[in-house]
Amino acid sequence: MFSEMTQSGLVRPEYQQIDTWLKSQSIDDLKQASSEAETLFRKIGITFAVYGEGGDPERLIPFDVIPRVFSASEWNVLQRGVVQRAQALNAFIADVYGAARIVKEGIVPAEIIFNNEAYEPVMRDFMPPKNVYSHISGIDVIRTGEDGFYVLEDNCRTPSGVSYVLENRRMMARLFPELFMNGDVAPVEYYPDMLRQTMESVAPMNAADDGGIVSVILTPGHFNSAYYEHSFLADEMGIPLVEGSDLFVDGDKVYMRTTRGPQRVHVIYRRIDDAFLDPEQFNPSSMLGVPGLIRAYKAGGVTIINAPGTGVADDKAIYCFVEDMIRFYLSEEPVLKNVETFRCSEPSQLSHVLENLEHLVVKEVHGSGGYGMLIGPKSTAEEREQYAQRLKAKPSAFIAQPTLSLSTCPTLVEEGIAERHVDFRPFVLTGDISQVTPGGLTRVALREGSLVVNSSQGGGVKDTWVLTE
Repeated sequence: MFSEMTQSGLVRPEYQQIDTWLKSQSIDDLKQASSEAETLFRKIGITFAVYGEGGDPERLIPFDVIPRVFSASEWNVLQRGVVQRAQALNAFIADVYGAARIVKEGIVPAEIIFNNEAYEPVMRDFMPPKNVYSHISGIDVIRTGEDGFYVLEDNCRTPSGVSYVLENRRMMARLFPELFMNGDVAPVEYYPDMLRQTMESVAPMNAADDGGIVSVILTPGHFNSAYYEHSFLADEMGIPLVEGSDLFVDGDKVYMRTTRGPQRVHVIYRRIDDAFLDPEQFNPSSMLGVPGLIRAYKAGGVTIINAPGTGVADDKAIYCFVEDMIRFYLSEEPVLKNVETFRCSEPSQLSHVLENLEHLVVKEVHGSGGYGMLIGPKSTAEEREQYAQRLKAKPSAFIAQPTLSLSTCPTLVEEGIAERHVDFRPFVLTGDISQVTPGGLTRVALREGSLVVNSSQGGGVKDTWVLTE
């Protein structure tokens, strides 16, 4: 098990300040700070509804007061790796809705692209501004040992969690201002400015002629699990938060209803799934979307962030081919490697998975949030048998990976400070340039021995530090 803080019993250089600070704090002091953070988060309204538990709107994601730290050199590798990955994924999306060269070259099988439920035929032969499809990408990264970082998953649709990146930092600066006095922790508060810059950089041509680019965030409403993030980002960027009923299409342009009359909208950061985005094009019963939105989009009247159909790139079966995409589109070697993955659609790989279920983690290709997984070493024989039947019934719906021992970070738990497993999600912004905030979302599995860090499964979050040179 790889500890982020210590190696061979010695504190790693980037954690020296944290080690000194922890030695100066009692467990009671840290628990008091943790309690204060929870009170403040609840007062601010930073909640997360978990649908599997009835969608409780008052649920808080637990915040751990002990930060996770990256050195400048570690961050340099991570930043190069996730930007490279986002560029390759964007090239792949452009390709599969265009010439499909990667299929013709025999690198990615046609069926896992064109039979993918996330593939949207309406996007064929359409090129969005700057040829960018996934403007906001969340790349989930893990470390399993001294051999470096691996990508566990790509999120190209509507990745969430960046509000916690900003709020976690504000909370740490409020509770422990002395930790930031040296100025050696890179700031994260510029993310909203970077996001707004990214959005405006892909506005339709001649948008500025309307007296300025108008951007909005389109939310499904306050019952959505990530609604706090939608409203938080709108406030931070100083742009309107709208629902589908606030917008309408006229003459292939999108307008927002205001007290002063209709106002042209040029860029929509949508936090609504494809199926509900436009009842004319997708689900006709959707009350969340905007009728005619796709028509206006394809006519060049508005930019949608992220583009419809980007989900074809973050499918777990497609994940297996991202390293090949990097070589194919960028003519580069991957900076960050994939985790070894078995595609159950391949008979030989399915046989291997079925014979080794007790050692593997099996995931649904279209699953998310930690749901629908089988964690072999923690499963019963009955659970494995039931899952095996599902695998045999529809092999193409699953992939499998070795059970990885994610790296650990010191974490405040009821008994004191203990090591808990973590992962990391940096956010890549792609417009006329690619940018990454120096930091990201560190998720922590709060249950002892647990490898599931998802907030929907009881995981917590930490502030993430990137040290300057």
